[in-house]
Amino acid sequence: MKNKEQIESQISKLQEKYKDSGQDLSSYLDGLLYQRYLTYWDYIHLDTLLSLQVPRTYFPDEEIFIMYHQITELYFKLILHEQKQLVDDKSQNVDFFIEKARRINSYFQALISSFSIMIKGMEREQFLQYRMALLPASGFQSAQYRMIEIYATSMENLVHHTERGQFSSEDSIEELYENIYWKRGATDADTGEKTLTLKQFEYRYTPRFIRIAKQVEGSTIWDKYLQLTQEKQDNKALIKALKTLDLNANVNWPLMHFGSAHRYLAKDKKNINATGGTNWKEYLPPSFQKVVFFPNLYTKEELNNWGKEWVDHIFNPEKVSKPK
Repeated sequence: MKNKEQIESQISKLQEKYKDSGQDLSSYLDGLLYQRYLTYWDYIHLDTLLSLQVPRTYFPDEEIFIMYHQITELYFKLILHEQKQLVDDKSQNVDFFIEKARRINSYFQALISSFSIMIKGMEREQFLQYRMALLPASGFQSAQYRMIEIYATSMENLVHHTERGQFSSEDSIEELYENIYWKRGATDADTGEKTLTLKQFEYRYTPRFIRIAKQVEGSTIWDKYLQLTQEKQDNKALIKALKTLDLNANVNWPLMHFGSAHRYLAKDKKNINATGGTNWKEYLPPSFQKVVFFPNLYTKEELNNWGKEWVDHIFNPEKVSKPK
């Protein structure tokens, strides 16, 4: 048990804490006395959480589809939680940087390792039927994932790779955003026009994306790294953590989606358009997009071959040479 001196010290600290609130400590103690005990289910709002799965069809596997996407968005929120701390940090402490990158990687790795739920956990025929009730909604419309990209790197690194050399940090956020790579993934596979999926997404989130991009301009995770002293930039653990983050976000995670799309949407050498009309075969492969958050950490050859080895490893294993 705590002795009398410890209790008196704690009471004194509480009085100091609450003295500017307009109420004395006694009032707060009354509130504590009347307050009911906290339970696990109330704390995490369990009943509300379990009520958020509302299928649009009667196919049992649709509920799996909904829950996995909800879980994914919660992990994205965790990633953003760590990214925001890095962006706001002014200490330039390398250990802090490494720890935040490590946490982000652990969240990505949990998502990547769990994606077999999407690839093997649903019946293909069920998916192909209930997906038609979801139009034009698409996982492409994950705003949090786009925010993860914006917090991670400078906007010019997110311009479509075929035009990336034409832009720099001197260009306006609005202009860079108009040429961002993912917009090309939501064009109609037949006409090349913007899909309704993209039109909805732009209308809902464009102001927010541009506002965030302006807020973090010059202070993204990549900018934070470049602002470190050379000695700190050369820290091997930090470089490894950032390169792992790059691979997780821009190679391994998209490849999981590509594998899922290949399983459900590729049949008899003829591809089915993804939900919302997105062109998944052209949009998802990392080697096609070449999105790299931290480009200065790689050789020119590594950048030229970005994602290719991993794609071959998954889909063309005979092309991948054995490790030397």
